[in-house]
Amino acid sequence: MSARDWDAHYATDDLPWDTGEPDPHLVALVEGGTLAPCRVLEVGCGTGTNALWLCERGFEVTGIDVASRAIAKAEQKARVAGTRVEFATVDFLHAQVPGGDYELVFDRGVFHVFDDASDQARFAERVASVLRPQGRWLSLAGSTEGPPRDHGPPRRSALDIAMAVEPSLELLELRSIEFAANLPSPAKAWLMLARRRTVPAQPSTIHDP
Repeated sequence: MSARDWDAHYATDDLPWDTGEPDPHLVALVEGGTLAPCRVLEVGCGTGTNALWLCERGFEVTGIDVASRAIAKAEQKARVAGTRVEFATVDFLHAQVPGGDYELVFDRGVFHVFDDASDQARFAERVASVLRPQGRWLSLAGSTEGPPRDHGPPRRSALDIAMAVEPSLELLELRSIEFAANLPSPAKAWLMLARRRTVPAQPSTIHDP
């Protein structure tokens, strides 16, 4: 969808992905100590729920979204809460990202909106470009698991993710979860954690017959 399409969703409050609560998988990783306070870029921050929650727990957060209406709502929530989060309207695939040198990039349901393998790979490349060495990327993406459904997030296979991620980042974890969203029924998803590479990915081994 275009920025105009996303803005239309925020104009009408047609936001099934926006529960108004921080994502429980993000919460578990922070409260369990896997993610400690650091400098974070949230891609597709929406109305800022996760960004504000992270900031309140000591993270230094920048939230970006392609939808200007989403950013306006996020900035209003930050003012009311008295929380300091930098928000900006940015097309992550094509525009310069504020700051840089982040320790963590987080996206909840953004990577999976891209159908083309080239766009998925570019998304991963862009993530790697804003991460400092050993920086990590946490992504929550709809999966190909679960029964047929006509609602919820786009479906992406484990192969889709690996093909996009491995050239730019080291895949640390990929596990099955369910999206917390305002949906008629649960939607299976992936939790993916990757790390910026210090050495290039090596070719898959091929044995001579």
